[in-house]
Amino acid sequence: MDTFLLDASKFIALTPENIAFLFIVGFIGGLVSGFIGSGGAFVLTPGMMSLGVPGTVAVASNMCHKFPKALVGAIKRFKYGQVDIKLGLITAISAGVGVQVGIMLQNAILSRWGQAGSDLYVSLSFVAVLVIVGSYVLRDAVTSSRRGGGERVTSLARRLQSIELWPMMTFKTAGMRISFWFTVPVGFATGMLAATIAVGGFIGVPGMIYVLGATSLVGSATELVIAFVMGLFGSINWAMQGMVDIRLVLIILGGSLLGVQLGAIGTTLVREHMIKIVMATIMLVVAVSRGIAVPKYLAKLGIMDLSENTIWVMDKVSFVFMCAALLIGAVIILGSMWKARRAPAEAVESA
Repeated sequence: MDTFLLDASKFIALTPENIAFLFIVGFIGGLVSGFIGSGGAFVLTPGMMSLGVPGTVAVASNMCHKFPKALVGAIKRFKYGQVDIKLGLITAISAGVGVQVGIMLQNAILSRWGQAGSDLYVSLSFVAVLVIVGSYVLRDAVTSSRRGGGERVTSLARRLQSIELWPMMTFKTAGMRISFWFTVPVGFATGMLAATIAVGGFIGVPGMIYVLGATSLVGSATELVIAFVMGLFGSINWAMQGMVDIRLVLIILGGSLLGVQLGAIGTTLVREHMIKIVMATIMLVVAVSRGIAVPKYLAKLGIMDLSENTIWVMDKVSFVFMCAALLIGAVIILGSMWKARRAPAEAVESA
């Protein structure tokens, strides 16, 4: 009986309001996923945590919903000629290793510091990675926009592509030739973060763009292949540990499957630098949301002294920023799609 009660404490009550919020989070997470290639976890995991879902359960449940959604998105974008299947599968090899290492790390933190320690680790990881990667991607997007939206292969990617280190691999859709060994750190980092905080895409996509030399379209589309492989094997591992809340998975997946197809269609209508702008904007707003929540977990661990009223206010403010991130992402994506569809019609009318 005690074990049952302990396990039951991991899962929140699903009120109508919670169900509606999770469905909307899933839809926008899917919209973002189909558009920028990430699994959308940097929206979904904090969204679940803002409702009181423990960090480990949010990570595991998000990973479980990821692989069917990623499969749908990958198939959709493969039809548009944007997916480099070979690059995705090769990178997924080292990502699989990273997933296993990440799960062991999460379990070690959970066993030593408990759920509050795990929640703190997830939040701090979100803030650190989102701020660093989001700032870099935003700067690059602004630079691309100023030069007309065109993309250039980074100097790092050109340097790595010039190094002849066996085995060399040619990726036709991505239009590049590079050593297998340079794909390993990108895949490993993607997998480890995916397992520990359920977010790998915002490492995987920038990694393929800035380190390997793929375009934004190919990188964001190919990441969906990696997300499928990682999500499948990672969710099996988490489920065996009793960390997956299948209720959350099904609700979020229902919204995600609608959003991911719409997001994939959006990539055919907008200029490539818009993908980077959306990715960076959402990252930075979500980073603020998770940053506000950090003191609450420090208080639970006895590191800080906060009143219940202060923690309540922080929770509400964090939730507002989370909602703002969802709204901003949806507005930018749908607005840019609407603008792109309007442009040809306006050109015809003015002719």
